[in-house]
Amino acid sequence: MIRTVTGYRRLFDSGALEQRVAASYNHLSTCDVCPLECSADRISGKLGVCRTGIKAKVNSFCPHHGEEDPIRGWRGSGTIFFTRCNLKCQYCQNHSISQIDSGEEVSPDDMANMMLRLQSYGCHNINFVSPSHVVPQIIAAVMIAVKAGLFIPLVYNSGGFDSLPMLVLLDGIIDIYMPDMKYGDSTIAQIYSKIPNYLTVNQAAVREMHRQVGDLIIDRNGLAVRGLLVRHLVLPESLAGTKEIVNFLAEEISKDTYLNLMDQYRPSYHADQYPELNRQVLPIEHQEAINMAINAGLNRFD
Repeated sequence: MIRTVTGYRRLFDSGALEQRVAASYNHLSTCDVCPLECSADRISGKLGVCRTGIKAKVNSFCPHHGEEDPIRGWRGSGTIFFTRCNLKCQYCQNHSISQIDSGEEVSPDDMANMMLRLQSYGCHNINFVSPSHVVPQIIAAVMIAVKAGLFIPLVYNSGGFDSLPMLVLLDGIIDIYMPDMKYGDSTIAQIYSKIPNYLTVNQAAVREMHRQVGDLIIDRNGLAVRGLLVRHLVLPESLAGTKEIVNFLAEEISKDTYLNLMDQYRPSYHADQYPELNRQVLPIEHQEAINMAINAGLNRFD
C-alpha cells in the first residue's frame, strides 16, 4: 500500500491536531456539536438529543464493499458505523443503527485501534458513517491513530446536517467529504426527517466541505484521494427536490461535483405512515433525476 502525506499527518507533526482535540471537546460541555445545539453537558455524561454522551457509540466496523467505486476500490472502505444520527428520517433503511441505542461505547483509544485494524486489512480509507454528533471523539481518535501509524485517507460520510464550527475544526483532517443532500426544501425535510432548517444548514455545510477539499480527485487506480462526493437519494413523487439540489451544485459549488443519484429507495421504518413514500422509486423517476442533472450542467454523476 502506497503511503501518502495526509493533511492530518501534517497537523499532527505541527502540534495543531492536539489543539483541535482540545478545541472540539470544549463544545461538548454545552453541546453544539451538531446544528441542533441541544446544550447537553456531555462532558459530565449527560446524553444529548443524539443519546450520546462523552464517549462515541459504535455499532460495527468492517471493510465495506457497497460504497461508490472510487471509495470501495477492490479491498473495501474501512467503515466505522456510529450509533444514532441527528436526523429522524421516517424512511431510514438503517434505522436499526440510526434510531435505537445499539452498539457499544468506545474510547478514543478503542476507535483508533479500529482504524488501525481496518488499515491492516488493506482498506483504502477510513469511512466515518453518521459522524456529525461525535466529531470531537473522532478527532481525538485520529490523533492517537496517526501517532501509531495511520496514513490512509479519511472519509466523512454524513447526512449533511453538519455544524460549521465542527467542519472548520475538521479542515485538514478529512480528505474526502461524502454528505447527503436529502432535500431541496426545508418544509419537506421537517415532515420526513423531523429536522429544522435542513436546506440552509445543508447548503452551508456543502459549501464549506467543497472549500476545504474541492472537487473529487481520483487517482490512476480509480481511487478517491481527496475531494467532495455528494449523495442524493431520489424519492417518489419528486419529494426530495432533485431539481433544486442539482441546480445548487451546478451554480454554487461546481459543475464537476461528483454526484451519486441513488435509485435504491425502498419503503422502510415508518414509510408506511406516509402514502406518498410507501412505494419504490420508478425507473422513469430516476431517469428524470439524471436528466435534471444533465440539464443543470453537471457532468460527473452515477
